[in-house]
Amino acid sequence: MNTNFEKEKSTNTEKGKNILIIVLIILVIISGIKLYSDSVDRSKKTEEILLLSEENNEINQRLDSITFQLDLRIQEIEKLGGDISSLQEIRDQLVSERNLDKKRSAEEIAVLNTKINSYTTVLQEKDQEIVRLREINQQLYAENEDLKSSQAEIEETVVQLNLKREELEEKVNIAARLKAENVVIAAVNSRGREREDGFRNRQLERLKITFNLADNKVAEKGPRNIFVQIIAPNNQPIFDIARGSGTFMIDGREEFYTVHQDILFDNTKQTLTYFYEKGSKYVDGTYQVRIYADNYQIGSGSFEVK
Repeated sequence: MNTNFEKEKSTNTEKGKNILIIVLIILVIISGIKLYSDSVDRSKKTEEILLLSEENNEINQRLDSITFQLDLRIQEIEKLGGDISSLQEIRDQLVSERNLDKKRSAEEIAVLNTKINSYTTVLQEKDQEIVRLREINQQLYAENEDLKSSQAEIEETVVQLNLKREELEEKVNIAARLKAENVVIAAVNSRGREREDGFRNRQLERLKITFNLADNKVAEKGPRNIFVQIIAPNNQPIFDIARGSGTFMIDGREEFYTVHQDILFDNTKQTLTYFYEKGSKYVDGTYQVRIYADNYQIGSGSFEVK
């Protein structure tokens, strides 16, 4: 009986050991499954993190690309004179988003991709606007060139007309100039006798200069100052303030005149006579007589003293 009890006890002990072993095996299996499951979860999460990081990089690249494309359109449209305010607003939004430099969620990335896709449509519309603006600018340029050409032609015509007018005025001014003709220079001695050729000092009590003003229907009638200048052989004017000499302006410079008269020009070929008494001997040589009116020379003559 004791033997049976011992056998039964041994059997029970063996069963207990087996059950314990089985339980341990089950626990090990469960532990292994959990470890495997945790490992799979960690791998999956790692893959998701890597994928999300890659998507963030891609969305940043898309932001940079669309911003660059916007800059190109802004520059072109501004150059063509178009409105760039809406494009600048979009660009500012994109730059602000890019500067956040954060890890976006999948939902945020999806929203950004949708926005960028819509901006791509905007770029296409702006490309069409650029084409229209270029056409308008080319038309305006052509019209401007036509206007410049017309303006240049008008200016050239005006220049030619002014030149012709100036030439005509110059011709009229030249034609209107008085002219002294039939200039006669005579020496008058103390007895009043005149000699017109080969003067000697004893014959030169006074010098007489006579001429008439030529017919000129273009010249304006009215008062004139007619100056006579006697130039000595040394090329210096003869003058004596006490005997009626003075100064006058000719070609912007002041010179001495020998004698002068104030007349009223009436275009009647009026004759003018000048007398000059030097008061001293004339040196031998050839003397020039120059006649001036209205700031230009109107006649000349010469005489010789031997």
